[in-house]
Amino acid sequence: MANPLYDNLFGRHAGQTAPFLHLAEGAVVSYDAFLRLTARIAHALRGAGLAPGDRLAAQVEKSPEALAVYAACVQAGIVFLPLNTGYTGDELGYFVGDSGAKVLLCDGAKMGALQTVADQSGAILMTLNADGTGTLVDAAKDLPERFETAARGEDDLAAFLYTSGTTGRSKGAMLTQRNLLSNAEVLVESWRFTRDDVLLHALPIFHTHGLFVATNIILLAGGSMIFLPKFEQDRVIELLPRATSMMGVPTFYTRLLDDPRFTRDLVAHMRLFTSGSAPLLAETHVAFEERTGHRILERYGMTETNMNTSNPYEGARRAGTVGFPLPGVELKITDPQTGAEVPQGDIGIIEVRGPNVFAGYWNMPEKTAEELRANGFFITGDLGMIDDQGYVQIVGRNKDLIISGGYNIYPKEIELLLDEQPGVLESAVVGVPHPDFGETVVGFLVPQKGAVLDLDGIAGAAVKSLARFKHPRKLIVLEELPRNTMGKVQKNILRAEYSGLFASA
Repeated sequence: MANPLYDNLFGRHAGQTAPFLHLAEGAVVSYDAFLRLTARIAHALRGAGLAPGDRLAAQVEKSPEALAVYAACVQAGIVFLPLNTGYTGDELGYFVGDSGAKVLLCDGAKMGALQTVADQSGAILMTLNADGTGTLVDAAKDLPERFETAARGEDDLAAFLYTSGTTGRSKGAMLTQRNLLSNAEVLVESWRFTRDDVLLHALPIFHTHGLFVATNIILLAGGSMIFLPKFEQDRVIELLPRATSMMGVPTFYTRLLDDPRFTRDLVAHMRLFTSGSAPLLAETHVAFEERTGHRILERYGMTETNMNTSNPYEGARRAGTVGFPLPGVELKITDPQTGAEVPQGDIGIIEVRGPNVFAGYWNMPEKTAEELRANGFFITGDLGMIDDQGYVQIVGRNKDLIISGGYNIYPKEIELLLDEQPGVLESAVVGVPHPDFGETVVGFLVPQKGAVLDLDGIAGAAVKSLARFKHPRKLIVLEELPRNTMGKVQKNILRAEYSGLFASA
């Protein structure tokens, strides 16, 4: 039965003994072994009561088995919902409840804490540990190694990815089979991936970068991945000689540049380094090229669209830009007030249209209508411009989005929590430059009259309720927040005044 995403990414490798995953300890997982594991897991999910169109939420550590859960969901027609491993129980409760997930898959160590979350949403709780053990694997152990692939069309949903909104309520971006497959097809061609490529994969797989960009590209090209649980500098330097390509975030490259072992000779054989999920500083571009002779290829994507633009594989990769729209993707810069296209060189809101653009936000028709125009253009909320050579430049982010270490953070969610703390009159959260993470979170607090704020207690409340990447790195007490004549808080003043806060971090 037809299932475009499974057939093109996974099924085409049936019976192939070529390596798919090279694991850190030296083991190799072939395509055939991976697909047999996938089939067993698909049977286990079907046995748990999941039918095509149902949702599975997964908060698990990176492992071959975790990747096989994604493949099994595609094969069984289940909508896959990967969740950041840093999310707290409170956050998970919202995602599981909002998505209507029938199964919540978690690490065994969290089973006790998350049983209530599952019970409240009527979801089945199953476990998958980083070492590949757990109740899901136990259930799949003796099941058949062939699974009849569920019939799905290109417009059927394949995944949800939740992205925070400025109101503090997260939005479930609905991604179809066509969204994911079309983007992988374009990127394989644009970045020249083949079956000879060995990708060093140190990204998380709960994020679009590591899952739907890196993994899907390798599956479609028929190459292999050095599959690291996370970015560990010593391991990356040790394994780079075995790779041909690497995808990373700016933090990866700044840390490698700080290591004297990272030399031109070490990466002389490499074909491609790409960077995304956060802006790459121009000085990092320059330093990387001087050290290695390679120029990093920077691109631009979003949760709702996967990749939209890319610097060219052949041609000038210009620092400070994200290149040109990918084949099949239309991009324009519009006036944020009128929606009219602005002249080339002017700054406005980036809008994109193409087969990569998501189907809308789950259970949010009003929000979908606000951001996804009837003509198919998605209003990204990012401020950008197209320069005189046609390169797209991201010059800012609308709605005060913070990108820290590749993760999107919306200040409103943090401000709502800070405002609830004892003695706090009001708060403002901004992102300020950080050498490792691109940006990091700083919270500004105005105390109620006569109140003395317990900053340790407030920080502790953030730790309890928010994922680690959202925690304010610093809390600063102010007598009042800067405002304009209309009473709006001027966050640009806070960002400018405290821009050097972590200059020597």
